[in-house]
Amino acid sequence: MESMLNKLKSTVTKVTADMTSTIMGNPVTREFEVGRHIASGGPGMSWRIYNGTKKSTKQEVAVFVLDKKIIDRYQKFEKDQIIDSLKKGVQQLTRLRHPRLLTVQHPLEESRDCLAFCTEPVFASLANVLGQWDNLPSPVPTDIKEYKLYDVETKYGLLQVTEGLSFLHSGVKMVHGNLCPENIILNKSGAWKIMGFDFSISSSNPSDAEPKYGCKEWDPNLPPLCLPNPEYVAPEYILSVSCDVSSDMYSLGVLVHAVFNEGKAVFHVNKQDIYKSFSRQLDQLSHLSPGVLSQIPEEVREHVKMLLSVTSNVRPDADQMTKIPFFDDVGAMTLQYFDSLFQRDNLQKSQFYKGLPKVLPKLPKRVVIYRILPALTSEFVNPDMVPFVLPNVLLIAEECTKEEYVRLVLPDLTPVFKQQEPVQASNMILLIFLQKMDLLLTKTPPEDIKNSVLPMVYRAVEAPSIQIQELCLNIIPTFANLIEYPSMKNALIPRIKSACLQTSSLAVRVNSLVCLGKILEYLDKWYVIDEILPFLQQIPSREPAVLMGILGIYKCTFTHKKLGIPKEHLAGKSLPHLVSLSIDNNLNLNQFNSFMAVIKDMLSRMESEHKTKLEQLHIMQEQQRSLNITNPLNQSEETKNTPSPATKVRDIDEIFGGSSGTAGVNGNQNGSSSTVSQLSRVSLTLEEKQRLAKEQEQAAKLRSQQPLAPQSIKPATTTPQAKDLTSSLLNNMTSLNNLGLNSGTRTMPLQGGTISSTFPAAPTMGGMGTMGVSNGFNSPMGFQTGGMVMAMRPATPALYGGMATTTSAPNFSALTQNKNQNQTGKAPDMSALDSLFTSNKPKVSLNQMAPKPAQGTTAPSPWLNQFGTGQPSQTAPIQAPPMGMTGVQGGFGVQANPFFNPQNFSQPVASSTMNTGMIKQSASVNNDFKDLFG
Repeated sequence: MESMLNKLKSTVTKVTADMTSTIMGNPVTREFEVGRHIASGGPGMSWRIYNGTKKSTKQEVAVFVLDKKIIDRYQKFEKDQIIDSLKKGVQQLTRLRHPRLLTVQHPLEESRDCLAFCTEPVFASLANVLGQWDNLPSPVPTDIKEYKLYDVETKYGLLQVTEGLSFLHSGVKMVHGNLCPENIILNKSGAWKIMGFDFSISSSNPSDAEPKYGCKEWDPNLPPLCLPNPEYVAPEYILSVSCDVSSDMYSLGVLVHAVFNEGKAVFHVNKQDIYKSFSRQLDQLSHLSPGVLSQIPEEVREHVKMLLSVTSNVRPDADQMTKIPFFDDVGAMTLQYFDSLFQRDNLQKSQFYKGLPKVLPKLPKRVVIYRILPALTSEFVNPDMVPFVLPNVLLIAEECTKEEYVRLVLPDLTPVFKQQEPVQASNMILLIFLQKMDLLLTKTPPEDIKNSVLPMVYRAVEAPSIQIQELCLNIIPTFANLIEYPSMKNALIPRIKSACLQTSSLAVRVNSLVCLGKILEYLDKWYVIDEILPFLQQIPSREPAVLMGILGIYKCTFTHKKLGIPKEHLAGKSLPHLVSLSIDNNLNLNQFNSFMAVIKDMLSRMESEHKTKLEQLHIMQEQQRSLNITNPLNQSEETKNTPSPATKVRDIDEIFGGSSGTAGVNGNQNGSSSTVSQLSRVSLTLEEKQRLAKEQEQAAKLRSQQPLAPQSIKPATTTPQAKDLTSSLLNNMTSLNNLGLNSGTRTMPLQGGTISSTFPAAPTMGGMGTMGVSNGFNSPMGFQTGGMVMAMRPATPALYGGMATTTSAPNFSALTQNKNQNQTGKAPDMSALDSLFTSNKPKVSLNQMAPKPAQGTTAPSPWLNQFGTGQPSQTAPIQAPPMGMTGVQGGFGVQANPFFNPQNFSQPVASSTMNTGMIKQSASVNNDFKDLFG
């Protein structure tokens, strides 16, 4: 008999054929997808257990498959007996429904190659967990190989089996007949379920108070799969061919022994001589040694000894066993309560959930995750229970790995994140989530944080409940480092600012400012300057707490190493705002001192930074001055003593009160100096430095050129000497003042500083002339007049913005006393003025232009006769030419005067009066000047 069982086990173990081809023809595959081989169980470990899913609903299931190849060695009638026995067990299990019995999802289906049925998801059989690995895949799955039962699992598992027996004995009036580890299945949650009703015996008189159970005699000739496991069968079943509910209790006692002794039964039975073995077993049971039960916990040891009693009446029944102190364990009772949770009302559930956090730390993690967590998350469908369930779920989530959290917890939490009804429950949910926000942000994937967690935080900031807003604002800084910067900048901070401005609660406003102050370190500098600091000026209230919150944000920003406030912002915005707040009447002395301390720090830093900048700028200016254009040091003494044309021009400027803006080399030098001086007063930009470099380069080129020397005719009898420019100029001016026109004068008075003159509306017969009018500052302006040239100078400073006054012009009237000498004496030497003419033609000296008087006479030059003698009085009226002159081509006036040529003077001094005269009509003069000036 034993050899036959060993052969059967070896056969079952060696069957490694591909079950995909075996089960494909079974009707079960029409509705279910069959996965991998995960466990084995049932009588003789003959059923292979596969995981699977229902095709229509994707519901997870377990698929039990019996390959008919394992019974091929039997005769046909033996095969039929085995098949019938297995069918009976599955069919009986399908008819029974109880939480302690394995739940069948799809009834037994038979095909040519196999038997198959589907149940609830299964982890393994108790025999697999205890080390019996027959008919398991090779290699043995790691989760089964390393599975160890915790005490709470053992206690509650045995309690579940006892409750299942109680249901069978009291409710169904049935004896299981083969209670052993291979017929105890651990489902995916870890619950122990009974199966294997192949040898179950129903009561023949179920309606009677004392049920009777018929028992078949043990037949050693039957195949092992047609007989119960003899090591777990009660002695009376074999020896007296009788059984009742107490027979199952004996099996329960052996099962308890096996659980605490790594799957070993109390006695080893010789299956070939079973009667002799049981006879010997009776004697041992009558005098059971203490060592047999030494591994069993002491609190249940006596009860197990009673279960193993030879006398069936001494054995406790199932109801009595469920009430023993051994099962009064907190963990076991907690698991038992979860199993009966559907029978409780909301009040009972809420009380239980409130006390659950105290129990959870005492339970093994596997039990909590796979037994308690599914029961808790199933309550999320009841909105009123969510606030009581959620703290326990989050407590379990803390103990989970990130992978376990994402796989087991997060899918059930996602709908809760969005729950907003009922309002009271929704507010409580927000409070609970906010308290565990660090957990959510740490373990939740970024995509789920963005889509589920942060929207809940935003909703909390905008919640109507002040308590929720306060809590949210207090908690946000604790997990701010876990929030992505774009989400914080674009979504979170705008809502905090809005809450601060719109709330009527002082606590919310203050907490908003405190929250902003604490998360400043996670923001960048310019966002704080552009968004946070301007927002502070929008806060309407002036309570001391609010003012101190504003001060705190300024101080944090100002002192933080990464942030800081630029001195421009300090001077223009921060300090004015803080100063205005510091004198608020609501502040006490200490608060005012706090404001002043920050203000002083800001002023000190602003002073230090700006002073440093100015010092650096001063150093740059000093370096720049060292590069300024200066006169060459190696210039010869002769060159220094000899006035250059540029020096003469500067002298003329000084006489007429002009500025340094003259043309030529001097103009360039002065321009560069003015530019450098101007740049010394401001900060130099890159463009200004480039321009300065170009000017220096240009100046260097000019210095390298030969100085310009005027062409002068030196008298043969005199030694060349430096000409006194001042005396020559004054003499020439005296000559010009003494010249005038003697005929046809009409006066045009200057009244009130306004020049009044009448110009004809149409040109006269004499043709069109050009009147050149110069204001002394701008280029000459041309007006079309009828045959006249009028030279005018303004008399009032108001006409040119006050630049010229009557006192600023040199007084030439005092020089009129030399008039006779200039007219009758020696001809004036005008060679000093040659450099003022810039004509492209060969230069003609003014000495050559001087009049050639006859012997004994002092006849003036014809072109000098065009001037009329005028009075050099500052109050004399301006002489106007005759308005009716015709036939004269106007060619000499202000434009022709070398002293007012714009090529020589860029800013001549305005004179308060002018001596003008009538111009004679002379064609020869025009011809002379055409030859002279081209």
